[in-house]
Amino acid sequence: MIKILILSILLVGFAFIALATGIILKKDGKFPVSQIGHNKNMRNKGIECPQTQDMKAQRESRKMKHATNIQNR
Repeated sequence: MIKILILSILLVGFAFIALATGIILKKDGKFPVSQIGHNKNMRNKGIECPQTQDMKAQRESRKMKHATNIQNR
């Protein structure tokens, strides 16, 4: 039981040190941007934040309703 606990602590410690070393040695030294709206590669592929996509869809839906209401008059 103790052997497993020590082994797991060492493994987590090694992973932590490896991640920290990667960040320290990188040119920018920052974590990669994981938010879709702020990630340049995602924007280049046309992928947006789900909230932004939802707002655009709701806006288009309102425009369509408004246009059909005007036509029905």
